[in-house]
Amino acid sequence: MYLIIKRVIDIVLSTLGLVILSPLFILLMIMIKIDSKGPILFKQNRIGIHQSQFKILKFRTMRIDTPQNIPTHLFDNPDQYITRLGKFLRKTSLDELPQIWNIFVGHMSIIGPRPALWNQYDLIEEREKYRANDIKPGLTGWAQVNGRDELPIEHKAKLDGEYVRKLNFWTDCKCFFLTMINVVKSDGIIEGGQGEKEDFQHETKRLKAK
Repeated sequence: MYLIIKRVIDIVLSTLGLVILSPLFILLMIMIKIDSKGPILFKQNRIGIHQSQFKILKFRTMRIDTPQNIPTHLFDNPDQYITRLGKFLRKTSLDELPQIWNIFVGHMSIIGPRPALWNQYDLIEEREKYRANDIKPGLTGWAQVNGRDELPIEHKAKLDGEYVRKLNFWTDCKCFFLTMINVVKSDGIIEGGQGEKEDFQHETKRLKAK
């Protein structure tokens, strides 16, 4: 029953967001075009509910010559690809605003596990253990308010599973307001996602040792 209520809340809030934030959308679109060459929006395949794929939308924060379909945390020096405006957009999480449209059309929810890249097999596999792939991904989630980029993949997946078990209105409210606080404080944001980078390096060494 709550999933139906959750979808209604998503539709209402995403509609309000698209209308109220439209002046900000227009301003950012103009600034992105002035700042660097390339499209305004960045589209990328992400994993949705039941491991289906969809195109996530973001304001473009990286140069057009950036390698595609590679998580930022796997770059040795991600800053070399990020535009001047992009650094500000990522730090303030304003680059995520176009995902309001993903929420409106039903690809995502406001609260839920952050959608994995289609080729982040380790994260997808870990989430499967906790049924975290069985709900819609979110603009923000329980893992994001409990560490965000600082978390290794196993811990992140466990927190996503914890959210699935708790799934209710009050947990969503808590996630929403904690996200607002974290965005203001820029808590848990590490360009390049150090927690996941360390996990990836460990996995690479393990495979080479076989």
